[in-house]
Amino acid sequence: MIAAADRALPPEESKAVGLTVEKCVPLGAKILGADMGLLLNDDERVPEVVLGALEENGVLVFPELGVDDAQLVAFAQRLGDPIGSGHTGAGRSGLNPEIYHVGFGDDLNNALYVKGAFNWHLDGSTDDIPSMASLLSGRALAAAGGDTQFVSTYAAYDRLTDEEKERFATTKVVHSAEAAYRKFDPNPSDEAIARLRKVAPKVHPLVWTHRTGRKSLVLGATASHIEGMDEGEGAAFLVELLERATAPEFVFTHKWSVGDLVIWDNRGTLHRATHYAEDSGRRMHRVTLVGDEPIS
Repeated sequence: MIAAADRALPPEESKAVGLTVEKCVPLGAKILGADMGLLLNDDERVPEVVLGALEENGVLVFPELGVDDAQLVAFAQRLGDPIGSGHTGAGRSGLNPEIYHVGFGDDLNNALYVKGAFNWHLDGSTDDIPSMASLLSGRALAAAGGDTQFVSTYAAYDRLTDEEKERFATTKVVHSAEAAYRKFDPNPSDEAIARLRKVAPKVHPLVWTHRTGRKSLVLGATASHIEGMDEGEGAAFLVELLERATAPEFVFTHKWSVGDLVIWDNRGTLHRATHYAEDSGRRMHRVTLVGDEPIS
């Protein structure tokens, strides 16, 4: 895997491999000129260009690429190490266990995951090392809703005042699966609470200092309260800070077409799906890449 510090490449390098990076506002970029032959069979410059563009832009959209499951896994393997190989369970199949099937349906048995994804979150925030990135392929769309939205947590940090940056430098936040669950079910059953509490809470710094030197905020649905502060006061503070980070002018919304492929840098963005009906038929196939740096 290419080190993060080596990923920033000049635009001419992208064009040299046949790709055009077209910036979006307020973050993200479209990758034009891509096809699976190029993405899977070109030399190592293609992964370099893609990872460099991801580091710089946070979100990459490959419009109507039409990738199938085998191609999705193969492309993910060129960028990193896919999570889930050799596993089955809710949302996965034995044929391509690296692929997580996102959607409602008895065949998937992952409705709780999908409901949780309607809130802003960072994947793996109750882990020591969150995932590096995810690749999401659009297979079937909802008639209404089902967009995917992103904000940059690097930009959210940069917008803090100097006084806030100094004050937040030592702030520690408790993250838990229960906090995320209560966002869509404020009164969970005793059984649900017992299941959620099997996932141990994780304490992370509010400010993530990356090995590149960049800094981002660690926020989202799992952020429960602040160490050393009254729980209610800390929870209210985190809600206010998240609202600032996700104000509409800072949000990139991807409106899906069938066949789109979207990749996001999980270390520097938050994401969520806009609400869609459980009977909408919306289906996405996702591969997530193993994390490559702890939150510190």
